[in-house]
Amino acid sequence: MQAHNCKPLDDFIEYPPEEMSKRAQDWYQQIKRRHSIRQFSERVVPQNIIETCIKSAGTAPNGANHQPWHFAAISSPEIKRQVREQAEQHERRFYGGSAGDQWLNALKPLGTDAQKPYLETAPWLIAIFSQKKGGVEATDKQQNYYIHESVGIATGFLITALHNAGLATLTHTPKPMSFLSKICRRPDDERPYMLLVTGYPASDATIPLHALKKKRLEEISSFL
Repeated sequence: MQAHNCKPLDDFIEYPPEEMSKRAQDWYQQIKRRHSIRQFSERVVPQNIIETCIKSAGTAPNGANHQPWHFAAISSPEIKRQVREQAEQHERRFYGGSAGDQWLNALKPLGTDAQKPYLETAPWLIAIFSQKKGGVEATDKQQNYYIHESVGIATGFLITALHNAGLATLTHTPKPMSFLSKICRRPDDERPYMLLVTGYPASDATIPLHALKKKRLEEISSFL
């Protein structure tokens, strides 16, 4: 059944099966080079690159096409300093015991701690917010649907776009994250979802060996 006010799908590109297989394999080889790092360079990344990657994130599928997200891109050294100070304050409590032994033990192989210098070093922080109210128009205040699923997919699009552009990323979720709303001057009907750190990797950037252990295809999928 066709919905009203539709247009023909005129930008889909179909490839021969052989080319599809090659494109799938080429993309896998590219995306498996994406790593979460914690050592970033101070090298400047032009704003237009971040803008285009955010536009890519904005194409993600979402509930009722309400696009329930906001991306606050931060390059100001002063604001990045505020974010680091607030994040480390919460992280000290987290690593001091509030997280619980099980969670802390799970993090040990990654070698993380309460110090987050990359929050100031990296040229860009992108604070991602979910919106309770919205709509197709920016001024709409309708109920949003599948908010967390929608914002999660858009965040994945953003990470992929940044990687494709040639930048490294790190997802950071300090608990609680409410300080981001105040720092980024976001309204009360939005909630911080994630803080994405992006930029060039430092020359001495490393990857925890633990993070390279990926489950095999047969462990993450089934074909019925």
